[in-house]
Amino acid sequence: MGRDGMDAFPEGVVQHILSQVSNARDVAACAGVSRCWRDCVPFLPSLYFPRGAFDAAGGGAGAAADDAIGRMVGAAARLEELVVYCPFSTALLPKWLAARSPTLRVLELRVDSADADKWDHLDCIGLAAGLEELRLWGLTMTRAPAWRRMERLRVLEIVGAVLQDTAVNGAVAACPNLTDLALLGCECSGEAVISLALLDRCRLDFVGSGNRSLRLAAPRVESLEVQGFSWISLRGGDRLKQLTISKNTGSLYHVEMGKLPELEQLSLRGVQWSWGAIRSVLQCSSEVKHLVMKVEFCGDFDTLQPFPEVDLVEFFNSHPKLRKFEIHGAMFAALCQKNSLKNLDSRFVMPCLEEVLVTVRSPLNAEQKLNTLESLVRYSVMLRRMVIRISQMKNCHEASDDFFEDICKFMYMNSGRVCIE
Repeated sequence: MGRDGMDAFPEGVVQHILSQVSNARDVAACAGVSRCWRDCVPFLPSLYFPRGAFDAAGGGAGAAADDAIGRMVGAAARLEELVVYCPFSTALLPKWLAARSPTLRVLELRVDSADADKWDHLDCIGLAAGLEELRLWGLTMTRAPAWRRMERLRVLEIVGAVLQDTAVNGAVAACPNLTDLALLGCECSGEAVISLALLDRCRLDFVGSGNRSLRLAAPRVESLEVQGFSWISLRGGDRLKQLTISKNTGSLYHVEMGKLPELEQLSLRGVQWSWGAIRSVLQCSSEVKHLVMKVEFCGDFDTLQPFPEVDLVEFFNSHPKLRKFEIHGAMFAALCQKNSLKNLDSRFVMPCLEEVLVTVRSPLNAEQKLNTLESLVRYSVMLRRMVIRISQMKNCHEASDDFFEDICKFMYMNSGRVCIE
């Protein structure tokens, strides 16, 4: 190579440039260029082994991966981040972690959950006591991990795992100083008990049928997304700004929490919620600015029921700071009872409402629904845009055409602010 290439740079500059390389393929290619470049491997702060890194080895991919990972991890004396997506032998993981435990700060592993005994090898994660971020994919946890206490761990993310509630509770308890917790696409039953004094962001996405409960104590949490629980208890929501509660299958029976004085965004989604759970959340979120209500049915048990009457005036008086409002189908119909509009007078106003998205799915009670739409426009002094989404409305009902025509007239009368999707 001529002096007009990388040889023209000082050795320290070359080391810095090569230290930015993390993909294992690129590291191997660079190490094969020259002895000088190969000598830069000990200074690598990060190593990333992608999913198909050793596919070219065919049937020997597993052995090739184990050999390459072992050699590179052993050579990278200052390794801070290790990401392994390709298949590997977890029995070798303790050796790799022990070698790099003084410097390792970030660890991300994709584990084949088909081999349940692999979880025993992951107990060695506790060897890396300086870890600050840990992400695990596709594993099976049938018991609490033997990690001891990982005081420095701030981020824990587990994706696509099969869990026992004791394993969840044990893993979280071993990491008392977490600020970010994410359990995504996980199968779990029983009760999740989580108590974290420093937690800022939390995402719990549990899939599968069955009833499960959550007890969460997090006095500093600001963002919380919960999916898949039938019973939810939250202690310490004084700093909560974003809250999403979903239940895609089955029913959500009970939600218990205190006042949420800082809440700005609230989203309620699911197939069936008990009315008591919905009312409880709404009562605690009087300061909310962006509200999404997309629940199909009500009812405390297996019987699906319509939502009870909701007084329009009382609802908006209880949420005076509401700026953006999204409401769906049956929940919108609950605002459309005749008695809901009886208290409207010149003193009533929605002072902050700017955007409204309404999904209409049925022509039933058409007059009442139109009255509600008109009231939302008339009493929203700051309204900039209302979107009326006509979704899955069947034309077999004789009133469908008339209802749609009335909505079109309503749109034309409020041209510029109201539109139909």
